Amino acid sequence: MMDISEIQKFLPHRYPFLLVDRIIEMKPGAKAIGIKNVTINEEFFQGHFPGQPIMPGVLIIEAMAQVAGILAFHSGATPGKSVYFMSIEKAKFRKPVVPGDQLRLEIQILQHRLNVWRFSGHALVDEKMAAEAEFAAMIMDRET
Repeated sequence: MMDISEIQKFLPHRYPFLLVDRIIEMKPGAKAIGIKNVTINEEFFQGHFPGQPIMPGVLIIEAMAQVAGILAFHSGATPGKSVYFMSIEKAKFRKPVVPGDQLRLEIQILQHRLNVWRFSGHALVDEKMAAEAEFAAMIMDRET
């Protein structure tokens, strides 16, 4: 279990781009589950879409990637480095995510070789699939 202050020790993201509120399960080398509470106060709802707020799919995938980064750091990646997207595949969006929803972000490691990691991610709302994707990331020194 990790709260927001612990999450911020691993990720450089901050408001408005920190998209994970809590880690509720962590199995290093295997999987992690994170939570994102979606509120009407999110900045992206001002323009996506006025009168019909829907969380952008790309931000749902970003939230999955942030949980994946935390999982990588707990699975042997060197803390203090950055996680950079390399690819996103098989992305599918099943249902809109709206204010009041709680995203359950389930991430599994598919492969790890040197500093390259491949993950599978599922985003669920009320146990129903909202989005899914496979993605790869590289762990590198932070740019200065």
